[in-house]
Amino acid sequence: MTRAAGIALASLVLVPAAAGTSTAPPSIALTASPARVMLLGSGPATVQLSNRGSRAVVVEVARAGFVLDLRGRPRIVSQGRAGAADGWLTIRPRRLVVPSRGNASLTVTAKLPRRAEPGDHDALVVLTTQPTLAGGIAVRMRVGVRVVVRAPGAIVRRLDLRALRARRIGRIRLLELLVINRGNVTETLFRSRVELTLRQSGRGQSRVRPATRELRPGTRGIVQFVYRGRLRGAVTAGVSIALERGPVSKRSYRLRL
Repeated sequence: MTRAAGIALASLVLVPAAAGTSTAPPSIALTASPARVMLLGSGPATVQLSNRGSRAVVVEVARAGFVLDLRGRPRIVSQGRAGAADGWLTIRPRRLVVPSRGNASLTVTAKLPRRAEPGDHDALVVLTTQPTLAGGIAVRMRVGVRVVVRAPGAIVRRLDLRALRARRIGRIRLLELLVINRGNVTETLFRSRVELTLRQSGRGQSRVRPATRELRPGTRGIVQFVYRGRLRGAVTAGVSIALERGPVSKRSYRLRL
């Protein structure tokens, strides 16, 4: 690689990379399956890598911790974070070649420490390709495979619904609900199980649902509703979140749109 060549690094993705729409295959097209590995206690799992690109790729494999910000966006953090499972994982091999239009696999093995706290502990397996020249630029891809290790013991499922606020971006009204996961397992807040109902005397009611998102144990996050209805002024808002396995959390609010 010449000094003039830059390096473009794709953003971390936690799902398999999408295939290109061009008839010519891209130089790098790496996917991983499954994108999320669930391990019940100690044990192994296999991750399959597929390369639909026109060139073989060399993949470096590492483990890392990660966090989700308030709006659910992932960010890699240093290892050793409290509640993380990255220190429990062994990955083999740590470097491999995936041939063009071919496959390869790696094994992720978890070994729980003694007295591991019950519930979900997570980490990332980070797959980074070595730079490949494309159009004079060295390009590499980084894909994150999420690993969740569930330690045995009592499972706690509890959500705490906190503040609800309304704000406006241009012509769009956003209603943002702060939720805290007081339990010890990751909860998926499915769109079909989260409902916001707005009521106003004499003007009926409107129902709004958010995009699906995850909330890790012991963390807080914002559930965002986009409201395009006609209600304005003081309203009563009722929020209901039904977990896939667990209680239904409800709360009412007074706010102004």
